[in-house]
Amino acid sequence: MNHIKQGYLALIIGLTVLWFIADPVFSNEYNFFALRNAMMNYTGIIGIGVMSIAMILAIRPALFENWVGGLDKSYRLHKWLGISGLVISILHYLLANVPKWIIGLGLMARPERQRPPEESLAILRFFQQQRGLAESVGEWAFYGAVILMVLALIKWFPYKYFFKTHRFIAIAYLLLVFHGIVLMKTSYWGEIVGPLMVVLMAGGVVGALFSLTRKIGFRRRVQAEIDKLAFHQDNKVLEVTLSLKGHWPGHNAGQFVFLNFDDDEGPHPFTISSSWHRDGQLVFMIKGLGDYTSQLPEKLKTGDSVLVEGPYGKFDFHSGKENQIWVAGGIGITPFISRMEDLADSSQQHQIDLFYSTDMPDESFLETVKKKTGQANINLHVISPKTDGFVDTDLITRLVPEWKKADVWFCGPARFGESIKNGLTGLGIAAKDFHQELFEMR
Repeated sequence: MNHIKQGYLALIIGLTVLWFIADPVFSNEYNFFALRNAMMNYTGIIGIGVMSIAMILAIRPALFENWVGGLDKSYRLHKWLGISGLVISILHYLLANVPKWIIGLGLMARPERQRPPEESLAILRFFQQQRGLAESVGEWAFYGAVILMVLALIKWFPYKYFFKTHRFIAIAYLLLVFHGIVLMKTSYWGEIVGPLMVVLMAGGVVGALFSLTRKIGFRRRVQAEIDKLAFHQDNKVLEVTLSLKGHWPGHNAGQFVFLNFDDDEGPHPFTISSSWHRDGQLVFMIKGLGDYTSQLPEKLKTGDSVLVEGPYGKFDFHSGKENQIWVAGGIGITPFISRMEDLADSSQQHQIDLFYSTDMPDESFLETVKKKTGQANINLHVISPKTDGFVDTDLITRLVPEWKKADVWFCGPARFGESIKNGLTGLGIAAKDFHQELFEMR
């Protein structure tokens, strides 16, 4: 089980166990409204818990990045926590309102209202007085959060609008924190779950404020200027060389950065395709895959200012295996180019086979790849699906006799990667020895 699943399950199971300890509802005689209230408390705890961790992950903390194995994995966990928060919030809303709707239709008797005892602590008395406001605030924050999270999941919703609207989830989250603190069951404050929720929400509040003030990643930002542009017409790849204008800590092959060419569009992730030579330059190979990247050859010009944020990622080719198999799909060749530059300057002992699958081979680009593989002493296999068929498990195991001793590094379309992974793990390669960049930031 990978760290993403471990972290996700540990959070859900941990909060469930702590809630179960704090709420003895199942030890009492069955009562529908008592059970409904308990489930509202439970969904409230889980909902604000997963949202809090998702908000913390949004600020790209290095600690989480190291633990899950890269920012791409961290964002995958962020996405699934967000989806879980959406589903659980809807369930929480239905638990609160469906019984009211049924009572309104005359299908269920209204329970007798009991005046809660006055709290002895001033802060708890204040919370008691704010319950009505907290319920109203939570309802409207729920509506806003649902709309924003659904928009984030819709792929055809333009990235630049996603970038602008997604940060408003932070406002909805802050309102839900108020809702959660005020309405938390009083007895929870004397159990572990109460203080723990405060810690989680405090971290989430920090993340929300970072998001709203656009401070995410600000310590990793550096200004740069476009030094060179070269467009490879056949495969629609734009080569961009940047000259850094500030301190750069260096980067490892396979890492990526966020490049902001246009404030209106916002930052996009791009893999660095050059090794670090301490010369203040970074090179990127940008494939025209969508409206934004397809327009870059026309929009960008030398001398333009660019904001660089990074480096991020753990796709670093470090392993204890003597042999490595690299599989690149299309523009997924970029991290391998960077690594080849590193290896050309070292006395590496690895046996490496690179499978480069491309539908639109550009001769000048291919010459560059061939030159770099030669310098790094790497076996290159260029595969064109139109004429050679697809790169699959049979091809890899046939051309690499020592494949059982290798680990695999893949960068390319997600479905392509899953196919290769399933095939090789089915033949005995351990899942931990298959490394793949999960390049989906939404």
